Amino acid sequence: MKTLPEVAEVPTQTPARTEFPAPKYRRILGADRSQLLYWSTIVILALLVLAPVVPTLYQSVMDRPLYEEGGLFTTENFTRLFTEGGFGQVALNTLMFAVLTTVMTLLIAVPMAIVVVRTNIPGRKFFGTAMQWPFFISSLILGFGWITMYGPAGFASVQVKRVLGFLPWDLYTIPGMAITEAVALAPIAYVFCANALRNSDASLEGAAQTVGAGPFRILWSVIIPMLRPPMVYSSVLVFSMSIETLSIPLLYGQPVGITVFATFLYKNGLQSIDPDYGILGAASVIILLVTILLVAVQAKLLKDAKRFVSVRGKATRPRLLDLGWIKWLSVAFISVYVVIGALVPILGLVMRSFTKVFTPLQNPLQSLTMGNYQRIFEFPVYMASIRNSLIVAGVGAVLVSVLAVVAVVVAKRSTFRYRKVIEYLALAPQAMPGLIIGIGLFWAFSFLPFNMGSFVQGTIWAIIIGFGLRALPSAFGSISPAVMQIGEELDNAARVNGADWMRMFIRVLAKLLTPAFVAAMVLTFVVMMKEYSPAIFLGSADTNIIGTTMLELWVQGNTGSVAALATIQIAITAAFVGIAGLLMKGKKDA
Repeated sequence: MKTLPEVAEVPTQTPARTEFPAPKYRRILGADRSQLLYWSTIVILALLVLAPVVPTLYQSVMDRPLYEEGGLFTTENFTRLFTEGGFGQVALNTLMFAVLTTVMTLLIAVPMAIVVVRTNIPGRKFFGTAMQWPFFISSLILGFGWITMYGPAGFASVQVKRVLGFLPWDLYTIPGMAITEAVALAPIAYVFCANALRNSDASLEGAAQTVGAGPFRILWSVIIPMLRPPMVYSSVLVFSMSIETLSIPLLYGQPVGITVFATFLYKNGLQSIDPDYGILGAASVIILLVTILLVAVQAKLLKDAKRFVSVRGKATRPRLLDLGWIKWLSVAFISVYVVIGALVPILGLVMRSFTKVFTPLQNPLQSLTMGNYQRIFEFPVYMASIRNSLIVAGVGAVLVSVLAVVAVVVAKRSTFRYRKVIEYLALAPQAMPGLIIGIGLFWAFSFLPFNMGSFVQGTIWAIIIGFGLRALPSAFGSISPAVMQIGEELDNAARVNGADWMRMFIRVLAKLLTPAFVAAMVLTFVVMMKEYSPAIFLGSADTNIIGTTMLELWVQGNTGSVAALATIQIAITAAFVGIAGLLMKGKKDA
């Protein structure tokens, strides 16, 4: 038997690995540059968040304005608030308004989300888009439009009263205020509920169908229970937004003596000849505590929402429910909201901007004019308000989005010891009403030593700071999902190749987050373009924006110019969103 010859083993030599020295990065003032970015981020956020809060708390326990010397600590401001200021009735009005707004918002948004996402109604995609239109319009403009069409002397009201002999509605009541505010806030609740339905597993509905359950039984027993988390979350959000809103209560409530939290601050702080800063500070603290409590409740509810999870692996494609003839009622219901609630008031406001008098008693085509726009373009102060709005929204959108990207990345993808604090600080302004931010920053600028606040107060930068603080939670929330979708192995690969955290952020994450950054800028631009309430206290005659100018013109009774400015703001927002949509078309990450 032949045996194979033995082959001598030849020792193999593995080539020596060439070791490259790890790159060294410049240290700034002896500190690692990544650590410097971490601490800079937390300091900037802390200053922004605490700037309006600390002076408000301090003013509430002082016996004189902060800018006066010799102040003494006192709790008398809170006593006078509830005894002399009539704050009890204000609190009751606010509670009624917020509750009615929340209930009406859910009655509008939840059924619409269900029928658009889970049923086979005609035009589902169109109605899904149309439901979000009011989000791009400020509630101030929507309020102007509703008064133009449905107010006591509105175009539609005069027609209805001529036919029926009476007017079956009254905007200048708490229910009238609530329904208008609900129309403005319904898109927010709709988005929460619609996204929850799109992401849920339809196998539960299929199981219900196999045991003979009809469409309505499935809706009631399966779909609606799955909507509890977004319904509760949006309810708390809408309730807190109703407490802080100024526009609708100011337009509808103030003429008939209905005062809520926001108008109480507005009247006692801005319209008063001799403001009582003690009562103003005490009322601000009460409102701030209420909104903080609501945000805390919201966080607690979200923490316990996992028991409603229905999204698992291998989710089935949803089978749309057939409502039969009731689907046409659903189409009519959505059409009423879109057309009567949003489209008609906005078209009426646009029509008012092109007419001398807008009333059914006279053919509007006979009173067409460009005078309202001519007045806007001829007066420098009105043109300045448009220019200021564009500067505030444009510059603010870039700055806020940059800060939001850095804050999200540090909070989600760093080893910084206090990264959770950064997340809390970035989201904290959602518990701060716009008026409180305006009042608090006004006091903060006045309280700065060596008269430093005079360089900021009343300037465009003061408004950018106030509006940016309001928009920061939206930008942070917009970018967070994109960061969490990027695998951490990319970070590790960069670190293995010698990159420090800063280098990894600039060369890896920043490029991947570009679509999300652009989307955040669009959202922030829209939010800051709609905003106006902080500017009431932070602006000056030279730094008015569109919102504050519209309020001044409305008080003067110049409704034609108000309609023209509102139309210009709508056109700017629509053009910006449209162009941004075209540029981001096909970029799913955006």
